[in-house]
Amino acid sequence: MDYNMILESIYTESQKCFGKGKVSSYIPPLARIDSKKYGIAIKTVTGEEYKIGDADEPFSIQSISKVFTLTNIFHAWGNKIWKRVGKEPSSNQFNSLIELEKDHGIPRNPFINAGALVITDMVCEHYDNPKDSLLDYIKKLSGNNNIIYNEEMAASEAEFGYRNAAVANFLKSSNNLKNSVQDVLDTYFHQCSIEMSCIDLCRACLFLANNGKSLEDEVLLGFRQNKKINSLMMVCGLYNEAGNFAWRVGIPGKSGIGGGIVAIVPGKLAITVWSPELNKNGNSFVGFKTLESFTTLTKESIF
Repeated sequence: MDYNMILESIYTESQKCFGKGKVSSYIPPLARIDSKKYGIAIKTVTGEEYKIGDADEPFSIQSISKVFTLTNIFHAWGNKIWKRVGKEPSSNQFNSLIELEKDHGIPRNPFINAGALVITDMVCEHYDNPKDSLLDYIKKLSGNNNIIYNEEMAASEAEFGYRNAAVANFLKSSNNLKNSVQDVLDTYFHQCSIEMSCIDLCRACLFLANNGKSLEDEVLLGFRQNKKINSLMMVCGLYNEAGNFAWRVGIPGKSGIGGGIVAIVPGKLAITVWSPELNKNGNSFVGFKTLESFTTLTKESIF
């Protein structure tokens, strides 16, 4: 497979898609990002890397970070985490309170904000220094010791994160947060502020394409755990647009409002695309189109 030629073709063709989405205005640092930024990277389970455009430029990974907190605590705690968070898709927005109230404080899945806050609470419970431990984990997965929290972004998330604060307080009132709301929110806002490039994310997520193992054969997730993470990304990773992503793209993926999407071709590769203009559901407009073109051209869909 000539991935370089495929990426060049997609990169050129996708230029006509710019201007059809909007950069997130949720918090000021995101609103300042250049809307024309665009990068794609691939890393295969045999170790090859391919990239084009702004693939080496760090950006705010936002909700893609939920993959790392989930895999970290799932490996540490096993199936007991599912007593506090579900495994079902959500038909509402990622920051909705509606289903949470109907489900008595048990979030539908770990990728909506309510579920991610519960997972972050578990991370806070498991580690004495959860922020340091999480960042060290991501540095190890990516092989990049220069990955950082963007403190301006984290502070802005805290300043404008009223809905997340409401969700966290509801979870606490439902006895589904064990730590203080303030500590959980602080850790959550920091994890969302992590900056990584497309190639960083491909390297960090490659184990999901490699049966839960690093290229050095280190077990990061058991095979069955790895299968479950990929299945959750498939049905929940793009929130209430997960069905459309499955229909058009056909591989597991996880998005963030920073404009990134990381996706997995099981047994073959991890691919990440970054383009900050979002569609009406909060997913990268050009990123969505890029991944659709990629699986069409390569025929590397799970279906």
